[in-house]
Amino acid sequence: MRATPITVAALAAALLLTACDDNGGDSGSTGENKAAGDACTLDAVGVQVAASAAPSAGDSGSVTVTLTNRGSKCTLNGFPGVALRTGSASDTIPAAKAAKAQKLTLAKAATASFTITYVRGEAGGSKSLPAKTVKFTLPGSTAGHSFKWSYGEVALKGDAGAPNASVTPFQQAGD
Repeated sequence: MRATPITVAALAAALLLTACDDNGGDSGSTGENKAAGDACTLDAVGVQVAASAAPSAGDSGSVTVTLTNRGSKCTLNGFPGVALRTGSASDTIPAAKAAKAQKLTLAKAATASFTITYVRGEAGGSKSLPAKTVKFTLPGSTAGHSFKWSYGEVALKGDAGAPNASVTPFQQAGD
């Protein structure tokens, strides 16, 4: 009977798709369907995080977040909302100075990324933020994705004690 191999292949593909890891994030998604070309949502993208951590206090580091569209065509229009969290407190990371967001349309399987740059602070220092996690949102959404911050404390700047960090706009990644 020829239907069995096709059924097995379809079942294997379905299991493979449901086994995708969300990197421990809390997408807060509702799973609602979206029209093609609408804003990208966290429930329809895969998230990968790669870092070039600052080795010691005063050094600069970067963390790149890559999104892969797993759904229908969608759009990223604006900057990601990014905040460092120390537990119950949260500090927003501003957009990089002079950076301009561009509207990106992602076809299925296309990727885009943004980068968080930061200056490492002195461990336990009064001018350092002991970040534990990072939470980001996509433009037009309040649903967030969190991941562990394991790249050292972040230096603070200015009288307000803002994190010495910035976030880039989304950039097309891959081919």
